[in-house]
Amino acid sequence: MTSPTDSAPTPSAPDGECLALTRQLRRRGTVVLSLFGLAWALAGASGTGSATDPVPLSIEVVALVVTAAALRLGFREDARPSPRTVDLPRNWARGVGLVNGLELLAVVAVIAASNASGHPELVPVGIALVVGLHFFPLARLYDQWQYRWTAVLLTAVAAVGGVLVLAGLSAESVRVAVGLACAAVLWTCACHLAVRG
Repeated sequence: MTSPTDSAPTPSAPDGECLALTRQLRRRGTVVLSLFGLAWALAGASGTGSATDPVPLSIEVVALVVTAAALRLGFREDARPSPRTVDLPRNWARGVGLVNGLELLAVVAVIAASNASGHPELVPVGIALVVGLHFFPLARLYDQWQYRWTAVLLTAVAAVGGVLVLAGLSAESVRVAVGLACAAVLWTCACHLAVRG
């Protein structure tokens, strides 16, 4: 039987701040990944028909349920603490802002170039590539190793999407394949982050 004096030591103020930051970044990552997973799923569903047709409507409902489940995992009160605290590099927030800003510019450039060249089917492929590549520096900046495999998988989805374009699939079919695959990758990372930290 343990006595009150046998309880775990209280973390120091800096340790407590580090634990709080780790939890905050974990939750923020879960939210962002889940919501972008939803956006990709809705984009993919749009390639299957009108939003009120049975197939896209089913995809949209499933996407909302999966997103809600991932968010619930990220914000549950009984979540165990992350097995480690993040070790952030100096000026990490500035680096994150720079990476995200470059990502946004690259996405706009992909959309403009794809539409101007008459190849709208390249839009989801190009965006998936940009998003995948931007996770490589984010893995280091957030000290979140899951973002490395997220980067690899999203980049692979973009490569497969490029093959589908070369094979002559329609813009809608490419959007469905790339959109749903990207959604699955982001939701998986969100759930892993929520559960494993």
